[in-house]
Order: sequence, then structure tokens, then C-alpha cells
Amino acid sequence: MSRTLLEQWRDIAYDESADKGQLKRFWGSYFQIEKEIYEQLLSNPDEEVKGTVGELAEKYGQELLTMVGFLDGINESLKEENPIETMEENTVVSLAFDKEKLYKNMVAAKADWLYELPQWKEIYSEEELKRFYKEQKESGTVRKEKKIGRNDPCPCGSGKKYKKCCGK
Repeated sequence: MSRTLLEQWRDIAYDESADKGQLKRFWGSYFQIEKEIYEQLLSNPDEEVKGTVGELAEKYGQELLTMVGFLDGINESLKEENPIETMEENTVVSLAFDKEKLYKNMVAAKADWLYELPQWKEIYSEEELKRFYKEQKESGTVRKEKKIGRNDPCPCGSGKKYKKCCGK
């Protein structure tokens, strides 16, 4: 059985036998392509871009597998995910994205070249972007609650020591 487009993309993008310099150049050029596509998408964020994988690759002037990589990256930020595991060149896909989710996913991926794009300032105010950034950063932070000591006041507000109240 032939390999899916996604498997072919991942074979190239995550090739552990590849030369490190080669991989670095590959990802450097991919990130530039990704940035250019996002600049276009974000300049008209409410327009649903739809077409076959092949048509979208042509529309953005990219090779088919590069478009597959882009679709893989944006998939979790879409209003409705595409069937990336099984898609073929003639599979119809949509790039209708959830703006807030996309921004937060870019922050989570530490992709500053994407979440700092000037187009975001046309979509959201500076305050909203700061709030989304903060919400995303805090969502990954695990906070441990302070442990209540036996002799501490009970958190229920009774005024008794914990060991004599809720800690029994």
C-alpha cells in the first residue's frame, strides 16, 4: 500500500537520518512559507478558504507535500478539522480557522514569527492579544495548592484548627 500524503510529509520533515544542517535549512524555508500563508489568511480572517489539497498548494505557490505540512500544522486551530490522516491531492479541505484558538496555538508552539505577525493587530486589540497570550501561558502552568497544616485555621471558616474540624 502506498504511503499517505501526511506520512510522506512526516518522513521528510522528521527524518532522523537526515543531516542536521539539511533539516535546519528545510525547517527554515518551511517556516518562511508558513509565515507567508498565514499573512494571507490573517489579512482576511473571516473568509473561508476552501479547495482540494492540490488547488490550495497551487493557490499558495507551494509543493503538494509542503501544503500537507501546513494543513497538519493548522488542523487543531480549524473550526472543523480536516481528514489529514487520509487526505489525498483531490481531497477538499477548508482553512476556516478559529482566530482565538489559532493565536493561542501559535503561542503554545512558541512560534513568535507567527503570533507576532502585524495582521493580528488588525483582528484584535493589543489588550486582547496580551490576554490571550497570558491565558495560553498560564494554561500550561501547574499550580500546587498550599497544603493545610494540622494546626492551621480550618479553610471552612469555622475558626477552629483544621485538626479539630474538617481534618478529623
